[in-house]
Amino acid sequence: MNIAILILAAGGSSRMKATKQLLPIDNNTMLGLTIERALNSKANKVFCVLGANSEEVSKSIAGYNVKVILNSEFEKGLSSSIIKGIESIKPYSFNAVLITLADQPNVDTEYINTLIDTSIKHSQHIIASNYSGAYGVPAIFPSKFFDQLMQLKGDKGAKVFLNSNLETVIAVEAKDQLIDIDTREDYLNYLKNT
Repeated sequence: MNIAILILAAGGSSRMKATKQLLPIDNNTMLGLTIERALNSKANKVFCVLGANSEEVSKSIAGYNVKVILNSEFEKGLSSSIIKGIESIKPYSFNAVLITLADQPNVDTEYINTLIDTSIKHSQHIIASNYSGAYGVPAIFPSKFFDQLMQLKGDKGAKVFLNSNLETVIAVEAKDQLIDIDTREDYLNYLKNT
C-alpha cells in the first residue's frame, strides 16, 4: 500500500505569539520532530504544507527528505492546507494519505504505524484518531475520498468531514497522543511533563 503523510504546518500561531513550528523540543523543533517521526514510519513519502513564516520554517527543515508545499492562502484555515496538499499529492497515485498536524508532539512513529497498519487491513475505510468519542487527525483517508477533502472549507479541517462520515470510519484509541500545542501555556506544560 502506497501511503503519503501530509503534515499541516502553515498556521500563523496567533495564540502562541511565536513561530510555533520552530519551538525547541528535544534538541529539535516541533516541526522537525514531527517530520522525523513521519520519515521513520512505514509511509512512502512525506509532504509538509507551509504558509506563515514559510521562508524561515523552510530553512529549518531543509535537511529532511520531505516535499514542501506552499499554501499562500493559509489564513483561510486548515482546510486550505488540506486542499493544497491533496492537489499536490494527487499526481503521485497514492492509495491513501495520512493527515497530521505539526503541533501534536506526542504523535510518535509507533502511533503513526498503528494507523498505517490499521489502514492496510481496512483499505476502504477512513482510519481516524478517537478523541474521547469524537474523531480527528491524525487520520488516514483512502484516495477515493480525495475529491471530497478538496471541498472542505474553513478552519475545522477534516474534523467535520470525519464526524459526518462515521459509517466509513474505523477509530484508533489515541490516549495521550492528541495534545495540541496552541498557547505558550500548552507548550510549557508539555515541556514540564516530558
